Amino acid sequence: MVRSLALMTNIAALASAANVNGTTGYINYTTVAGYFLQDESTTNASSFLYYNENFGLIKRTYPAGASGTTNLTQWQQFGAQVDYLNANAAVNTVYKVLFMGRHGEGYHNAAETFYGTPAWNCYWAELNGNGTVVWEDATLTPNGVAQAQVAHDFWQHEISTQHIPYPQSYYTSPLTRCLQTANITFSGLALPHYYPFIPTVKELLWEGISLHTCDHRFNRTYIHDLFPNWTIESGFTEYDEIWNGVTAETSASQDIRSKKVLDEIFTSDDHTWLSVTSHSGEIASILRVLGHQAFSLSTGAVIPVLVKAQFLPSGPATDRMCLH
Repeated sequence: MVRSLALMTNIAALASAANVNGTTGYINYTTVAGYFLQDESTTNASSFLYYNENFGLIKRTYPAGASGTTNLTQWQQFGAQVDYLNANAAVNTVYKVLFMGRHGEGYHNAAETFYGTPAWNCYWAELNGNGTVVWEDATLTPNGVAQAQVAHDFWQHEISTQHIPYPQSYYTSPLTRCLQTANITFSGLALPHYYPFIPTVKELLWEGISLHTCDHRFNRTYIHDLFPNWTIESGFTEYDEIWNGVTAETSASQDIRSKKVLDEIFTSDDHTWLSVTSHSGEIASILRVLGHQAFSLSTGAVIPVLVKAQFLPSGPATDRMCLH
């Protein structure tokens, strides 16, 4: 307990230095490989099904954390290993596990499949819909709802049979398809009262900013009315002030944004097990920031990552969103 308090004190002090401008401090993120199949170059992302693979957790033995105990599931042993890593980490280092879930299929995804990617990108994506279906800030299709329900059922299975550590904090993109996916996935699970499903809506977790109307979010009031008990981060504007249908975000700019949102989460949340509901492009960007190999996610898929974060006194000093 003393070490934990010391760690929290040191991390808090270093976190204040690692500000969003990156001028006085820096958080260095790395993926700790060897625990998940998604870390392995031999894993085929296109055919990988997380719900058939225990979320990808590799069946292995652990050198620490579970000695002298028997009958622990792989997730319990991995949880003990994460605790061990944190207990023995340097005072400027913390380990967290991110469960990153892509939203279920939205009407924009269905439209791209229907029209084909070239026609979608060249014409349809810049419209609000086709007169029958609306894909501006797209909602989930029935198939997307079913994909989120699969995630819900698998989480319940893992909680009941594998005793997987519960997410302690939840974050989501503000786009409707992510709000719906998070709600279907986690509402109604057998969660402890001390880790309730009350997600924080974070602006910077949304999809790569393009000219497509599916990336234009509806207003804050709409989000609050959908889920009035959820937390909307401070400073969240009533209207979308980022998407304009004219300028787009480069991959490099998106990575800067992803680094910024990770910094915000890691400097404000002392929990270890975090859930993030976002988009294929944004999760791909976060993986790049974490030094993880590329691993594409189909709609509704989930990828866990063990992250090592080191709070450093100085580092790269660029954190500006460059839209063009």
